[in-house]
Amino acid sequence: MNASDGPVHRRSALRAGAGAVIVGLAVGCADRRDAPGTPTGPATAGAGAGKSATPSGRPSLPRPAPAPRRFPGRPAQIDHGPRDRPRVALTFHGQGDPALARTVLAEAERARARITVLAVGSWLDEHPDMARRILDGGHDLGNHTWHHVDVCALGETEAYAEITGCAERLRRLTGSIGSWFRPSRARYATPLVQRLAARAGYPHVLSYDVDSLDFTSPGAAAVSRKVAGEIRNGSVVSLHLGYADTVAALPLLLTEIDRRGLRAVTTTELLT
Repeated sequence: MNASDGPVHRRSALRAGAGAVIVGLAVGCADRRDAPGTPTGPATAGAGAGKSATPSGRPSLPRPAPAPRRFPGRPAQIDHGPRDRPRVALTFHGQGDPALARTVLAEAERARARITVLAVGSWLDEHPDMARRILDGGHDLGNHTWHHVDVCALGETEAYAEITGCAERLRRLTGSIGSWFRPSRARYATPLVQRLAARAGYPHVLSYDVDSLDFTSPGAAAVSRKVAGEIRNGSVVSLHLGYADTVAALPLLLTEIDRRGLRAVTTTELLT
């Protein structure tokens, strides 16, 4: 190498080194997106959702959401957590007016509570920003089928399409198929739906042991009384986004949970 060529070659080497770092970072991100339990393939976040600026000023995609986990010793279908710890999980069937959903999330966060939202795929299709809003609040996000039909009454092909349709929408929005699967219009999944959920990447199906019956619109006081009368250590409570009674009942319910010395946590936290 001629002495006069030194600066040129040094600049070329620096550019090559920087390129290698960028490639390495890209590969690392791809590896996280394709973590076990998540279908392979490119994952993209919702348009502009959850992006933050890098030191260069360019937006960066958020980290992929948590993938489903296997909890050793827990059954394939889970309806409650440990009974020896003062924790409960408030789980919400995710669809309806997004304004009501945001109010539920804000109220939970005001009380320093964390919840679990099992989102309907078609709802996320209409309101893609809700996926990142749920995750950014520290909550669990899961799969509640694509159309919210009676998935347990469907044949194998149709039921699997309902599960994987929502899983794919979640993956494209968040980089993960979601932490949980809950069957739509059924408290418990049939053996067939359990097998299909496992095939789709969900080691467990999430049920519940306390039904608020908020979807019957009985009034906020009735919702609060129903849950308060049945909740105990380890309970998983079924609630719904999109119902005014649920929004009105939530402050009462969170106050009662706190009064009893319980803590509202995500389902993942409940079982960890």
